[in-house]
Amino acid sequence: MINKTFTPAEIESKWYDYWLEHKMFKSVPNEKEAYTIVIPPPNVTGVLHLGHTLNNTIQDILIRRARMLGYNACWVPGTDHASIATENKVIELLAEQGIEKKDLTRADFLKHAFDWKEKYGGIILKQLRHLGASCDWDRTAFTMDDERYKSVIKIFVDLYNKGLIYRGARMVNWDPKRQTALSDEEVYHKDVTSKFYTVQYQIEGSDQYITIATTRPETIMADAAICVHPEDERYAHLKGKKAIVPLVNRAIPIIFDEYVDIEFGTGALKVTPAHDINDHKLGMKHDLPVIDIINDNGTINEKAEVAELIGLDRFKARREIAILLEVSGNLLKV
Repeated sequence: MINKTFTPAEIESKWYDYWLEHKMFKSVPNEKEAYTIVIPPPNVTGVLHLGHTLNNTIQDILIRRARMLGYNACWVPGTDHASIATENKVIELLAEQGIEKKDLTRADFLKHAFDWKEKYGGIILKQLRHLGASCDWDRTAFTMDDERYKSVIKIFVDLYNKGLIYRGARMVNWDPKRQTALSDEEVYHKDVTSKFYTVQYQIEGSDQYITIATTRPETIMADAAICVHPEDERYAHLKGKKAIVPLVNRAIPIIFDEYVDIEFGTGALKVTPAHDINDHKLGMKHDLPVIDIINDNGTINEKAEVAELIGLDRFKARREIAILLEVSGNLLKV
């Protein structure tokens, strides 16, 4: 006898258990035409959200339809390591226990990370089952399990040996706290109120100066050029000239490029290829040296050549260099 009202908890669990018991989602290669979906693996950083529900419902509809049409249908489930987000979660969890990552070996930290994966990855897979996802659960995978990890390493080595991928210096988003590179998708941009530092650079061999405005004076020691617009008549007389970088007294070329906005600031731009993506592109175009003065942890290194700044955090160095530039007579205003 059918109940008057639908009771999901009773009906869904009953039939889902029946499907699993009779291996109705299992797929093995046979003479039928294959139809496969590899699940976009949800991150093991938490639990499923409404977007996952919609996404997996669509996949479930497609795979069930394929089965009904007679295909050998296989829906492969799995979870993704989401390494940076997971690392943040694990570090937060360890902090609650009074443990710092720097005090752990790589192996110890990985053990904590995999413990996290077992807990939250397991929750996610259970949630998928609760949704009624008709996955072949015997094929459950994790992006960092031994089989997948070895495959990834093999492919990267093969591609490298074929010359299709290579290592090289690149401009990246860098997290000084976690000591890792971030993709553009993992960076949150926000507008902040900051200061413009107006600094003058002496023209080599003369008593003339060229003036720039910057929000990051702590990168001045990494300057490789001063750039102006080729149609800016104010600087036409400086073709072939060089400017002297304040505090380090290094001569750098004055280059001309349409990238510069004549109307913005002084119309002259300090070019620091190591510490700004647009400057990096300009540097590559004009074959400028890359002088990296910031350590992985965000402190100023010896390449800055200014003893008072070496070892300081970049934001503290910003305050300190303003004082040094004022003393040297190069800082016009803030």
